[in-house]
This record gives sequence, structure tokens and C-alpha cells, in this order.
Amino acid sequence: MLQDKIDIISKDLANNKKLLEDKNTEYGCLIVKKANTWVEDAKKRPIPNMLFSELWYEKEVCILFADTNLGKSILAVQIGDSISRGAPIPGFKLESKPKKVLYLDFELSDKQFENRYSENYQNHYQFSSNFLRAEINTELNIPKEYKGIEDYLCNTLDATIKNTKTSILIVDNLTFLSSENEKAKDALVLMKTLKKLSRKENLSILVLAHTPKRDESKPINKNDVAGSKMLMNFCDSSFAIGISSEESSLRYIKQIKQRNTEHLYHSENVIVCSIEKEKNFLEFQFVEYGSEKKHLKSYGASDLEVRDEQMKFLVSEGKSNVHIAEMLSLTEGAIRKRRNKLGL
Repeated sequence: MLQDKIDIISKDLANNKKLLEDKNTEYGCLIVKKANTWVEDAKKRPIPNMLFSELWYEKEVCILFADTNLGKSILAVQIGDSISRGAPIPGFKLESKPKKVLYLDFELSDKQFENRYSENYQNHYQFSSNFLRAEINTELNIPKEYKGIEDYLCNTLDATIKNTKTSILIVDNLTFLSSENEKAKDALVLMKTLKKLSRKENLSILVLAHTPKRDESKPINKNDVAGSKMLMNFCDSSFAIGISSEESSLRYIKQIKQRNTEHLYHSENVIVCSIEKEKNFLEFQFVEYGSEKKHLKSYGASDLEVRDEQMKFLVSEGKSNVHIAEMLSLTEGAIRKRRNKLGL
């Protein structure tokens, strides 16, 4: 009898010891577990579904970037509409059931939004009740404890997400939230906030961002997004929109960063689309897969000569490289290199 009790106690102690060994150990900001424990914990959570083909998955913070007026907002609303309905965009994949989408629109007024999704303000497109749109209350008095509208928004966004039971957040766009987002510190604070919110609320987030003026003869890469280094470090995935030199209505979508999949939509396999409005919904329509090189701008000898003459004139006027770059739709680096080559 005594031996049986001793055996039971020993077994309990061994089990307790194993439980203690398997428990998380925290060292400051780190949570340390055995590799097998991490795997076992991860197995209990569902496999992330595609929200927009292999470009954006559930629970990811994803960045969509492009130059001004290339259709970022058009595509973002189309993606949000697709997820809210649980219906894939033709030519793209969607593995998720209908989800509640919150679209933070800091770009368009309600009237501009109405115009995009109607036929001359008639015959309006009917969005799903799962699709919510929000814009800033311009008459709001910001509480004194907040530094500004960006700070107030970041600190109250969590409550908005909970109250609306949102699963998908689309932020249009990053420039509004951080007026100096090209600076690393501003990008870092914003991306940390969104990353934390994503993990805390199991939220999938798509953030729209602008690119500075870029050379359209060069392939798009991660350095083209404003505040690129920090933004790319803190996002899970990213894709970009480029304009086609072949036709003004054509755009191409290129995968820039991915974690849940292989790199599929690279320079030799971009997704070519056209922007169309057949009825009351402005949208991207899939055309084909193709090579990015085919859509890049090319400069002939006469084009370069004209541009060089324009540059010489602007230099003689005392314009800075930044100003010249803006006027010629090039990067400051491209202007600097060309000036060095021409001895200007």
C-alpha cells in the first residue's frame, strides 16, 4: 500500500515537472518554448486562407503601393468588396468565407465614392452589408491627451475594430496616417501599431502607400515605396501596381514580398489588368500574365536628347535635383547620375 502511494506521488511529480518544462518561459520581451511546442501550438490554429490570390493571406499585414492615380484605391475597394461577399475577383483566388470589412477612406469624399460606384450618380452599385466604409470626422475636437488626428486614430482604432466586429481592415492610405512616413521613425511607429492590432484582434490588414517619383523604365522593387526599409521589415507581404507603357488603361500587379507562399508574380510573371467601368463599378479586370519588361517605358535617343535639354535649362534656372526630378517625373538619383554623366 505504501509503495503504491509512493509510486502515485512520483508519477504526479514527474507529470508536474513535464508540465513546467513545457510551459512558456519569458525572458524580458521574449517567449521561449521548445521548437516542437511551437509547432504543436501552431497546429491548433487554422491554415491562413488566401484573400487576394497568393498576394495577401489572412492574418497578414500587407502593403499595396503605387504611384499616384494608378488605381490603388480602385483595386483596394474591389478586394474589400470581394472579401465581404465571399466571391473571388475573376482571375484571382479567394479561399475565405464572407467577412466583415472596414475600409478607412482618407482619399475620397462620399460624393466621389458615390460617383465611382454608380452610373452618373444613378443606378448605384449595391455593396454587401459586410462592407463598412469610414472617413474622418472633420468637425471633431481632438481630446487634449492626443498629439493629433493620427495619434487619436491609432489609439482608438482597437475599439472601433471590436465594436464593428471587423475581420478585415483596409487603410487608404498611409500618407494620411503619417504625413512624414518617409522617415524611418514614423513608419516604424505606424507599422508597429498595425502589427500589434493584427495579432491582438486576429485582423487581416491591407495598407495602401504611395511611391515617390520613380523611373518608369526600371522594374518596381521594394525600395520604391516611401519609407521602404522599415515598412518592408514590419509587413508580412507586399505587392505593387505599375502602369503599362503599351496602353494607358493597362496596369500590372507585381509581388514584392511574401511569407506564406513562393514568389509567384515576379518580373517574368506579372498580372496584367485593365481598368474598366462597364456599368456602375470601377474595377480591375484580369487580362493575362506577362513580363514586366514588356510594360516598362523605353527611351529612344531623341527622347533622351529632349530630356537632357530640359534638364540643362532647369539647371541653368538654378533648380535643385529634387525639383527637376519632380518636373521630369524621374527620381532624384536618376537626375543626379545624369547630371554627373553630362558634367552639369
